[in-house]
Amino acid sequence: MKNLTLHNIAKAVGGELFCAEGKEQLEVKGVVLDSRKVEQDFLFVATVGERVDGHSFIGQVYEKGALCVICEKAPENPSGAYILVKSSFQALKDVARFYRDSLAIKVVGITGSVGKTSTKEFIASVLATHYRVLKTEGNFNNEVGLPLTVLRIEEDTEVAVLEMGISDFGEMHRLSEIAKPDICVITNIGQCHLENLGTRDGILKAKTEIFDFMKEDGSICLNGDDDKLITVENIKGKQPVFFGRNEKHTIYATDCENRGLYGSKVVIHREGRSFEATIPLPGEHMIYNALAATAVATMLGLSDEEIQKGIASVEPVGGRSHIIREEHVTIIDDCYNANPVSMKAAIDLLSMANSRTVAILGDMFELGSNENALHHEVGVYAAEKGIDVILCIGNLSRNMYEGSLSVDDSTSKSYYFVDKVTLLEQLGGLLQTGDSILVKASHGMHFEELLDKIVNVF
Repeated sequence: MKNLTLHNIAKAVGGELFCAEGKEQLEVKGVVLDSRKVEQDFLFVATVGERVDGHSFIGQVYEKGALCVICEKAPENPSGAYILVKSSFQALKDVARFYRDSLAIKVVGITGSVGKTSTKEFIASVLATHYRVLKTEGNFNNEVGLPLTVLRIEEDTEVAVLEMGISDFGEMHRLSEIAKPDICVITNIGQCHLENLGTRDGILKAKTEIFDFMKEDGSICLNGDDDKLITVENIKGKQPVFFGRNEKHTIYATDCENRGLYGSKVVIHREGRSFEATIPLPGEHMIYNALAATAVATMLGLSDEEIQKGIASVEPVGGRSHIIREEHVTIIDDCYNANPVSMKAAIDLLSMANSRTVAILGDMFELGSNENALHHEVGVYAAEKGIDVILCIGNLSRNMYEGSLSVDDSTSKSYYFVDKVTLLEQLGGLLQTGDSILVKASHGMHFEELLDKIVNVF
C-alpha cells in the first residue's frame, strides 16, 4: 500500500516501533481488525472490544504472516514487528488519514438522515461507467468502518464513494478529517438520532460538519427540496449545486412516470440539456438518488449516455427497499433500519402495489423524548395511505397501532403484537396469496428473521 511503510505508520499513529530491524521501509499489503482476515504482510490492529480482545490473537496473526501489529499492550515473546500505541482505535483512524493524504484520487462523501446507502449505490453505479470506483460496503460508515474502507482503496482506484454516518455532534468532523472529500453530498435532514442531536437544526449542524475538511477546490451537492438544506449557502467560497424536482435547481427531473414496484422513468435536466433515464428501483426517493448521481457525474465529466447506463444498472441493497418476488407474494425487504422519514417513504412505495397491501412495521429507535408521538404519526400515515393490513410489532409500535386506529373512515385493518413470536403465531391467518408485503423496522428489531417465515406461510 502506497507509503504505508512500518516507519511511516509508526510516525502517523505517534507510536513506538519494536522488533522491526531491517523491516522499517517495508510496506504493508492490507490493514484489518479481524484476525481471521489477516494475510501475508498485512497490518493487524489489535483492539479491545466489548466481547473480544484482539490482543489475544496476536500470536496467531504472526503465524498467518502479518508483517506488523498495532497494539495497546506489548505482546509476550513477539515473533514479529509491533507498534505500541495508547489507543488502537485512534491509531486506525490516524493510519487511514495518512493513507488518504497519499492518494491522488477523487473522494465523494455522502451523508444525510435517510438514503445514504441507496444514494451511494446510484453514484457508484454511474461513476463506474467511466472510472475505477471503490465504494463503502455494508454498513462500514462510522469511525471504524470508514477508516477500514479508506484502507481498502487500491492504487489504481480513481474515485472512492464513501458513506458517512453519525449519531452525535463531532463525529462527522472526525470522519471528514479522514475522508477529506472532494465532493460532499447530503441527501436530506430528517429525524434520525434526535435523542443526541435534539432537533432537525441540530441534525443539519452535525451533518454539515462534512464540509470541515472538504478539499479547498471541492464541490457540494445538496437536495434542494429539503427545507433545511436549501438554507445552506457559501461554503469555503463554493456555492452548493442543488438537485430536486423543482425546475429552479441546477439538476432537476420532470415527466416522472411511476411504474409502481418496477421503478420509474424520468427526464433529467442538467447544464441546459436533458435526457431520459430509467430508474429500476421503486419509490420517489430513488428519483432523488438518480439526481444526486447525475450532479456528481456532471462534476466529474460524465456524458449523458454514461449517466443513463449507470442509473439503469443500479441494483438494490439487501434490507433496503429490496423487492423479493416470490411465487405467492411480493415482499419489500426494507428491514435494515427505520426512522419516521424512511418509514413513510416505504409506506408510499407499498401503496403503489397493484394488489392487497400489508405493512409489517416495528419499533424505530433513537428518536428521543418524542418517540411515542413519532410512532403514532407513522401509524396515522399508513392508515391515511390506505394500506389494507397494518401489523405493528414491539413496545413502541403500540403507538403506531393506536395512530392507525385514530384515522376516521379508514379502511385499514390494524393489529398489534408485542413481539415477533406473537406475530408469527397468527401470521398464516393474516396473509393472502398475491399480497404485497412491506417489512420494516430499526435494525435492532431483527426483522430480517421474518422474511423466510413469510414465504413459508404459503
